[in-house]
Amino acid sequence: MSMFRNITVDNPRSLIKPVCYTTVAYLAGMVPFMLSVAAARLIFTSYVHPDIPLDTARLWWVCGGLAASMVLSFVFEVPAYRSQYRDAYGAAVDGRSRLAEHLRKLSLGYLNKRDPGELANMMTSDFSKVEHGVSHVVPQMIGGAVMPVLALIGLSFFDWRLALSLFAALPAAILLLILTSGIQRKLGSQHMRAKIDAGSRLQEYLNGIRVIKAYNMTGERFVRLERSFRELMRQSIRFEGILGPIILSAIGFVRAGLTFMVFIGVHLLLGGSLDVITFVAFLIIGTRIFDPLTTALAGYAEFRYIEQAGERMVRLLREPVMQGERTPPADHDIELKQVTFGYLDQPILQDVSISMPAGSFTALVGPSGSGKSTILRLIARFYDPDQGTVTMGGEDIRAMDPEALLRKVSMVFQDVYLFQDTIAGNIRFGRSDATREEIEEAARLACCHDFILKLPNGYDTMVGEGGSTLSGGEKQRISIARAILKNAPIVLLDEATASLDPENEAEIQKAIDRLVRGRTVIVVAHRLKTVQHADRIVVLDQGRIVEQGRHDELLSSSGLYARLWRRQH
Repeated sequence: MSMFRNITVDNPRSLIKPVCYTTVAYLAGMVPFMLSVAAARLIFTSYVHPDIPLDTARLWWVCGGLAASMVLSFVFEVPAYRSQYRDAYGAAVDGRSRLAEHLRKLSLGYLNKRDPGELANMMTSDFSKVEHGVSHVVPQMIGGAVMPVLALIGLSFFDWRLALSLFAALPAAILLLILTSGIQRKLGSQHMRAKIDAGSRLQEYLNGIRVIKAYNMTGERFVRLERSFRELMRQSIRFEGILGPIILSAIGFVRAGLTFMVFIGVHLLLGGSLDVITFVAFLIIGTRIFDPLTTALAGYAEFRYIEQAGERMVRLLREPVMQGERTPPADHDIELKQVTFGYLDQPILQDVSISMPAGSFTALVGPSGSGKSTILRLIARFYDPDQGTVTMGGEDIRAMDPEALLRKVSMVFQDVYLFQDTIAGNIRFGRSDATREEIEEAARLACCHDFILKLPNGYDTMVGEGGSTLSGGEKQRISIARAILKNAPIVLLDEATASLDPENEAEIQKAIDRLVRGRTVIVVAHRLKTVQHADRIVVLDQGRIVEQGRHDELLSSSGLYARLWRRQH
C-alpha cells in the first residue's frame, strides 16, 4: 500500500477510478475475442460433424454481438480515458499546489539545507512522472494483472489443464521481478541522484553565467557541469542496460505459457481427451490474453522508478511545518531574550538580548557576519532560535500563527526579487485586494511613480524574472512601494540603501522615511550616517552585542561604533 501512496503523492484514492475503468475496458476488449471463439465453435462443429447443420441464426447473433461489442468498448473506453488522463492530470495540479503551499510553510532553515535543484526537480520532473504513473502505468499495470486471474478462472470452466499450462510460467516471471526488486531500487536511486545533480549544476551554470563568461569557463570547460552530464549518461545507460534484460526475461517467461499450452494441447489431442474446437479456442484467446500482462510487466520497472520519485515528495510533505495558532497581539514591541542561533553547525548569535519598544527606530550595525540580518529573520520567524525567545507584545512568537505574524511585518531586502509580472502586479504582492489607485499612491510615496510612467506600458509593463529589466534602484523603490501598500505595523529594513549610487540612495531614503512613520522599525545598516538619528543603535560583533545606545553616546564611548564611524568619515 505504501508504494501506491508514494506514486500518488499520498493520495491513493486518485487511483480508484482509473484502475476500475481501465480494468473494465480491458474486459470489454476481450468480448470480441470470446465471440470470435463462439463463432469458430459454431462453424467448426458443423465442419467436423456434417450431420449437424450450421446454426446460422446463432451465427448472426454472434455477428450482432461483435458489432455491439465495438459500441460497448467505446462506451467503457471514454470514461477510462477521462479518468486516466483528465482526472490524473487534475490530481497532479492539486498535488503541485499542495507541495508548493507546504514549501511555503516550512522554515527557511529546512529549505536552506535542501538543494534548490532537487526541489525544482520535484515540482517539475517528479510530478510529470507521477502524472504519467497515475494516468498510464498504474491503471495499465493493475488492469493487466487482473486480466490473467479472471482469464484463468473463466478458461478453467472450458479446460483447466490448458488454462493452467497457459499461465504455468507466470510464477517464474513474478519471482524474477521480486528477486531483482532490490537491484531495480538501487539503480533507480542512483539514476535519480545523477539527474538531480545534473539539474542542480545546470541551474548553477545559468545563475552564474556572467561569472563563467568572465573567467572563460563556458561550455566543456565548466568541468562540474560536464562531469554531472557524463555521470547522468553513465547512470542512464546502466539503468536501461541492466533492467531491460530483466524485464524482457520476465516477459519471455510469460509468453512461454502459450508454447506450454500448445505442447499440452497436442498431447491431449493425441490422447483423445481434448476436442479440436476447445484447442483452437485456447489458441485464439492465448494470442490475446498476454498483451495486457506484457504491458503490466513492461510497466513494473517504470512503476518502481516513479514510486521512488513519489516517495521523496511524500517525505517532503510529511516534514513538520512551523507551528503556532495564536493571533499576534495588538502591542508591537519586540524583544529578544538570551537568543542563541546558528545555521547548521555554525554559530551566528550568542546570548543576544534586545528590547525594541513599539513605535521605536532601532538600528543594527557592526562588521559583516556579525548576525545583523539573522536578527531580522528571527523576528520575521523565518527561523526559530536554538535557545532563548523572541517575543511580540510579551508573547513568544513561536506560539503565533506564522502567517498571521507575517501580516504584521513588512520587509525590504538588500537583494530585491521581482516576479515575472507587471509593475502593478509586483506592487500588488503587498496586498492582493489593492485597487489601481492604491497601487499608484504607494508608488508615489516610494518615489517610483515617475519612472514607471516612462516605461513602455506604464504600470502594465512586464518585468523580467528577478527584475532583470530594471536597475537596482528602481527594483528597490518598487519593493518599498510594496511594503508601503502592505501597511504593516512592523518594518524590517535589511541594507536597503547599500550598493546604490547617491541619486538613487537619496530617492530611496525619502521613500524609507515615508514607510517608517509611526511604525516599529528595525534597520540593518552599514552606512552609519543613515541611522544616526535612531532611537537605539545596537552594535554587534561576532554574534554578540558589544554596545548599544544613541549615536552621541556611542561616539563618546570610543568603542567599536566610534571606530566604524571614523573609518567611514
